[in-house]
Amino acid sequence: MSVLSAEQLTGRVRSHVLDLPDSGGTLHPDAATAFLALRAAAMQSDIDLIPVSSFRSFQHQLTIWNDKFHGRRPLLDQRGHALDAAVMTEEQRVSAILLWSALPGASRHHWGTDLDVIDRAALGEGQRPQLIPAEYAPGGVFARLGTWLPRHCEDYGFFLPYDHDRGGVRPEPWHLSFAPVSSQALPALTVPVLAAALADVELAGAALVRLQLADIHARYVCAVAQPAAAALAAARLNPAARPS
Repeated sequence: MSVLSAEQLTGRVRSHVLDLPDSGGTLHPDAATAFLALRAAAMQSDIDLIPVSSFRSFQHQLTIWNDKFHGRRPLLDQRGHALDAAVMTEEQRVSAILLWSALPGASRHHWGTDLDVIDRAALGEGQRPQLIPAEYAPGGVFARLGTWLPRHCEDYGFFLPYDHDRGGVRPEPWHLSFAPVSSQALPALTVPVLAAALADVELAGAALVRLQLADIHARYVCAVAQPAAAALAAARLNPAARPS
């Protein structure tokens, strides 16, 4: 049985998350405990690990989706190059959105287990992160973080669900997931649960999405890395360390 209800799985409520002190972000309590421990470890390597995105509500994800579909936010191809939504078919728009953004109700960020992280100490004055793979590759502004995370995140219960291209979401070296909770949430987010969350919602391209929902679920929800045993074992983190 999942630790999250259908409403929590799809981000329609936030009763399963809390706000982090100091570093910012909003996470499931168990993920918050683990992240603060991971952050403290990163500080020992002079990495100021902070989330730039954590819990995201259904409504927030819906706004992102609709804005991208209608060209109000950047729409990118597989290499991160800008596309012109005005000259694209609905099917092309939906496919492009799914490369970098989840369908509302299908985002791992709804669970409070997943977050996008940067090294704040690596940023220059006035510099803003773009969250593109080049930033985490050798020579990128977050190159040290891109090396450090895979080596240490599992010790604190986290893993990289989008470690390489599986034919769905593009690789995201900044995206961490807290395995002890997300590993239970994923199988609970079934096609019927997702379909129920999308019923009667003003979703751009809704008719096409509903026709493709099973394929979207398989490619963009389920096609992720499996957490290692070490990450799953981090459920043993001391619950007394949980932030209030």
